[in-house]
Amino acid sequence: MINLKAHTRIALGYFFLVGLLGLFLRSFFVTAIPANYRYVVHAHSHIALLGWVYIALTTLIYKLYFPEGEKAKTYRRIFWFTQITLLGMLFTFPFTGYALYSITFSTLFLFASYLFTWFVLKRTSEEVRNTYSFRLIKAALWYLVFSSVGPWALGGVMATLGKDSIWYNMAIYFYLHFQYNAWFIFALCGILFYFLEKRVLLPKKRVFDRFFYLLNTGVILSFFLSVLWVKPHWIFYVLAGSGAIIQLLAFADLFKILRNFWQDRRFDFPSFVKLLLLISGILLAGKILLQLLSAIPYFADLAFSFPDFVIGYLHWTFLGVVSLSLFAFLWLARLYKVPKMAFWIYFAGFVLSEAFIFYKGISVWAGIPVFAEYFVVLVAVSSLLPLSIGIMFFKSLLTKNQHLS
Repeated sequence: MINLKAHTRIALGYFFLVGLLGLFLRSFFVTAIPANYRYVVHAHSHIALLGWVYIALTTLIYKLYFPEGEKAKTYRRIFWFTQITLLGMLFTFPFTGYALYSITFSTLFLFASYLFTWFVLKRTSEEVRNTYSFRLIKAALWYLVFSSVGPWALGGVMATLGKDSIWYNMAIYFYLHFQYNAWFIFALCGILFYFLEKRVLLPKKRVFDRFFYLLNTGVILSFFLSVLWVKPHWIFYVLAGSGAIIQLLAFADLFKILRNFWQDRRFDFPSFVKLLLLISGILLAGKILLQLLSAIPYFADLAFSFPDFVIGYLHWTFLGVVSLSLFAFLWLARLYKVPKMAFWIYFAGFVLSEAFIFYKGISVWAGIPVFAEYFVVLVAVSSLLPLSIGIMFFKSLLTKNQHLS
């Protein structure tokens, strides 16, 4: 029998390291640090996406679709192979950046993700394959595989055109888009529908099909939002804007579905889980509106001219929409119950750091200097994130058998 709570603790451990690395990065602007900033950024981003989020999502998917530890031996091998690749990246990227060993471990991670995709798509039972939730999970896994086109292309671009080529950034944006907006979002929606299905809370098939196809279409077309910084032909603005609008329609459908179920007595999620989902939903609405704005040429230029806006958006999605949803679903799956005090410290750190990041972006755009102690204050508020995640992680180690209800 696999101890999936231990796997959840490993995911939280990665999240704690991500918080520490993020704080370390912000300290570069306060004091001299004998390290390579870009190298640490690579470690921070890889462990954030592939450590915390990937491990949490794959643990949840296994827990929900392989009851009683079915196919445990295969899953365990894939899990530990994945850990080797993650630790390899953690101990190479901060010291070498993109070099032989870090590239080797990140490439091996891609193979680990392919193995997990194969495992889920081939080994799940027939009875779940036509459920709404599994259709979303299946799409999420295919987008996970599709996103890897970016890293594969990156090597060829670096070898032939170099880092200064627009195709270098395009490969990165391709990867990030299909990670953040497809793999993460589809997987979270699939997990949400799983818990609705267990409570016999299902929309009509035509309602779900509309949501599903709109979301797929919107995700694919909204990739073109990532190319607007090169000022392409007008047709790309049309495609990007269409993608953003279609995504908006898809999530309007999702919110409508949830609104119809929210007061149903069968929607018996714990009150704090409902609060987490409500906050996640509000942040998701903000994310969609930011994407919609970025389809307008003026705001597209603004986003790519001032990196703070892009950093703020990525953290909004990662720390807000994705991480809060993961807290809720890990609780519902009886894998981890987030301590409320630690959560509110986390949420304060998230809100304050986002406010300061966007404040700097707006100040630079408006030509107004930021206040003298800006970076010191940013480090101070950012310290709330590793502090809160550290509390979550170490408390999970001390309460391994906590009762989740």
